[in-house]
Amino acid sequence: MNTPTARFETRDNEVLLGRSDVAPTPLNGSNMLITDNRIPPHEVFQKISANIESVMKGQTTAIRRLLAALASGGHVLLEDFPGTGKTTLAKVLARSIQADFKRVQFTPDLLPSDILGVSVFNQRDQSFHFHEGPIFTNILLADEINRASPRTQSALLEAMGESQVSVEGERRTLPDLFFVIATQNPVEFRGTYPLPEAQMDRFALQFNLGYVSADHEVAVLTAQEKQHPIENVIPCVTLQDVVRLRRAVEEIRISEELKHYIVKIVGATRATQGVQLGASPRASISLMKMAQALALFDRREFVRPEDIHEIASSVIAHRIVIDPQARFSGVTPRKIVEEILRRIPVPA
Repeated sequence: MNTPTARFETRDNEVLLGRSDVAPTPLNGSNMLITDNRIPPHEVFQKISANIESVMKGQTTAIRRLLAALASGGHVLLEDFPGTGKTTLAKVLARSIQADFKRVQFTPDLLPSDILGVSVFNQRDQSFHFHEGPIFTNILLADEINRASPRTQSALLEAMGESQVSVEGERRTLPDLFFVIATQNPVEFRGTYPLPEAQMDRFALQFNLGYVSADHEVAVLTAQEKQHPIENVIPCVTLQDVVRLRRAVEEIRISEELKHYIVKIVGATRATQGVQLGASPRASISLMKMAQALALFDRREFVRPEDIHEIASSVIAHRIVIDPQARFSGVTPRKIVEEILRRIPVPA
């Protein structure tokens, strides 16, 4: 007997200064997408990627990187110009995997409690009740994160590192699937607070979307003649499928030689002339996990050097601090990583 499949299109909860103007969508509702068949891990990636590409034209590489971070348990920092689709990318991802999504617009007056939550006194029972902030979600879009004060930025540190938050002396666990997509504008610096090194190190990778080709931009115009195509996006996999995808990434084999290769690459950033601060061991861990995810996406059971080369710059570059004199000479973190990759021999 065939069991009917219920389908559900998630709603997007946009939060400004910690207050939601849309009622939260429950994570376990009776109207959620139900799938009894376990989709193979590489097909989970293909389904999500195709769903996102139906809206995000010409962003195949960016989508692959985003999903590699999602599958490996990391977080993403998008640094790009306004209007390139950063918010849309986060929204369509949340809709594709049927995840709870919340957006926080970071501003100078945003407080940590606006993100984490706050206890409110209830006169009826004469006690305090904790009201969860927008951080208690599956996918959190931290929009223009560098506009908030360092105090507020630091509210994300524990959440991104340990999937938990400490509020009023009590530890509160975040959902099993917790994924942060933060954005910042690379050209506006007035009224902004640069992310400290510790915060940058929490992001598994940083990349940009960039402007698409003229043909793809025309396709975007055509798709939005009547309504935004994101309105037609429906879930293609469940949260359980994504959790299984993460577990499958952990099973991808990586040889000891490639582990040493990763450590050499990351370690070389600390000994390169013109570098004030090199990448940390956390970069080595992220690079290994990202390479495992890419191998899985390509339907392989083991990591190749090509996987490491593909993602190395996006994982390492944003963790490097360049000496001011070297920076004025035109040295960039990405150039340093590319030079290291050319210099260090690839394992046989």
